[in-house]
Amino acid sequence: MRLENSRDKRLKRNRSKLKKVNVDRFRITVSKSLKNISAQIIDDSNNKTIVSASSKEKDMKNNKINKTKMSEAIGEILAKRASEKKISKVYFDRGGYKYHGRIKALADSLRKNGMRF
Repeated sequence: MRLENSRDKRLKRNRSKLKKVNVDRFRITVSKSLKNISAQIIDDSNNKTIVSASSKEKDMKNNKINKTKMSEAIGEILAKRASEKKISKVYFDRGGYKYHGRIKALADSLRKNGMRF
């Protein structure tokens, strides 16, 4: 039997609450490591990724900026790509991460660039 840590518990609790409330919207999910961050918009009804952005992309690797600024840039890129696909209403799945720091910077950048959640 595997003992669950607080991140796993937070992830399950957060995702189950979000899926009950948001039926007709796409989901923005975030994953991060110590150096990189990525976000993607997922259609849960078809189990397909529609749009994604990551700090591992070629044009982002050349930028030497701090991690919070990189999160803001990823938010701008993801919002721009989503607007090209005519996506504006989504719900934000932060996963097991707390809503502060790089996650908050990403979410604020998405809101500032036209995403509604």
